[in-house]
Amino acid sequence: MKKEDCYFLGKITRRHGLAGNVILKLDTDQPELYKKLDSIFVEINGLLVPFFIEKSSWSKLDALNIAFKNSNEALVDQSLGKNVYLPLASLPKLSGKQFYYHEVIGYEIFDEQDNSCGIVRSVNDQTAQNYFVTNLEGKEVVIPLIKDWILEVNREERFIKMQLPEGLIDVFLVPSKKDE
Repeated sequence: MKKEDCYFLGKITRRHGLAGNVILKLDTDQPELYKKLDSIFVEINGLLVPFFIEKSSWSKLDALNIAFKNSNEALVDQSLGKNVYLPLASLPKLSGKQFYYHEVIGYEIFDEQDNSCGIVRSVNDQTAQNYFVTNLEGKEVVIPLIKDWILEVNREERFIKMQLPEGLIDVFLVPSKKDE
């Protein structure tokens, strides 16, 4: 399994108890989708290694207590502090205005007047306000990712139409006049 064919699920943060269980801290806003995992891929030395799950239970709202099949001390030690991935193919298909962040890389953003706001290069979800980072006329443009602003997601033609505040794109394209 290649990393580019997977998505980040979370991180194994610590041991739990004496039976060789570990805690998997999930990085998702829908943790309930991951209650019944059969296996995960743990990144070890740059490779994704499959780990099979014997049983799991909730430790917290966003953390699973996991027991691996055929677990031993070395296996548990190897997994501690490591990132966990699942295949992209395991994600449910979204429709309408819903999308996965990795899915929209390369999509073009348009405003209500069908003006291009750039091609999505990345989505930043590491701040309180998630945002698209696009490239327009050779300049980096930041567009806040606000659900109410999204009017349409067209998967066939690979674009997102948004209702953007007047002047938002100009902030990035129009040179500022120095105060006198």
